[in-house]
Amino acid sequence: MQVILTENVEHLGHIGDIVKVAPGYARNYLLPKGLVVEATDRNAKALEHTKRHLEYKKNKVMEAARTLVARIEALSLSITHQAGEEGKLFGAVTNKELAEKLLAAGIEIDRKKIITDPIKQTGEYAIPVKIHPEITATLKIAIVAAE
Repeated sequence: MQVILTENVEHLGHIGDIVKVAPGYARNYLLPKGLVVEATDRNAKALEHTKRHLEYKKNKVMEAARTLVARIEALSLSITHQAGEEGKLFGAVTNKELAEKLLAAGIEIDRKKIITDPIKQTGEYAIPVKIHPEITATLKIAIVAAE
């Protein structure tokens, strides 16, 4: 089934792309969420008309992503955890905990966009955060042993 994307969909494409997807995926997920419209002749002609609107929307999303990247990269988090000898943590710092710390700092990010394995050692880390398919921010964190 051919569809026209009205939103950026990860692993599928960007706004305005015409892609082929399974009919069930389109019918049960993409269409009800308003992420796509069916690629009919009428919608294809309407796409040309709305392409300018979609380009504006894409630029707006990119600008919001760049603003969020600037806020994340200006931030430096410190996390205190129980640790044993040689800085080995009891437990681990996961992307869920990092998302909670970002939320406490006023930045709401889905934990799935924080790309890291669980951190099991004290130290300073640069964690990539995928804000947009084309834009990735770097979050600076310091894991410190609790006294």
